[in-house]
Amino acid sequence: MSKTNYPGIDYSLGRSNINHKTGIRYGVIHSREVGQAWYDESEPLYIYYCPECEFCFDYLYPDEPCLSCGYKFQGDEYDMLDPVSFVYEDESIAASQCFDDTDIFIFESPYYTWCQFCSPCAPGAGYLINYTDPGIGIKAYCFGHEWYEGGKAPYPVYDAKPNEEVQP
Repeated sequence: MSKTNYPGIDYSLGRSNINHKTGIRYGVIHSREVGQAWYDESEPLYIYYCPECEFCFDYLYPDEPCLSCGYKFQGDEYDMLDPVSFVYEDESIAASQCFDDTDIFIFESPYYTWCQFCSPCAPGAGYLINYTDPGIGIKAYCFGHEWYEGGKAPYPVYDAKPNEEVQP
């Protein structure tokens, strides 16, 4: 945990990595901070390319031909794919991690924390580990306490609806 009272710089000028309806920024946190819960709960996302026409799609149904050229896929043609990202979505949380990046972006959550801008690497987003006092930094979506070992997040968690701090 790293508390700061420096809000950072919004290199996005309020244009990116923000939910414009709520004004809450996307939260960014390293996957090691969340730990095993992220890998247990998230789903891998694969991108497939047709070997004939290079049509790109994010699903592959067994025995279905390519939607573009009609190529018939072989049964084991895609057995050794690596995921391009990991995603988690339910009725209240949406988060994603690209395969070549160790940071998780939280796009939607019933929770937020006050933190420092995560710029310039993710302009406009909030870096959850560098949390601030309320009103000093920015509001950024975050995971609740239940996502962390020991049941306590490494930052203060606030419920967006009653706008109150949630105790672990």
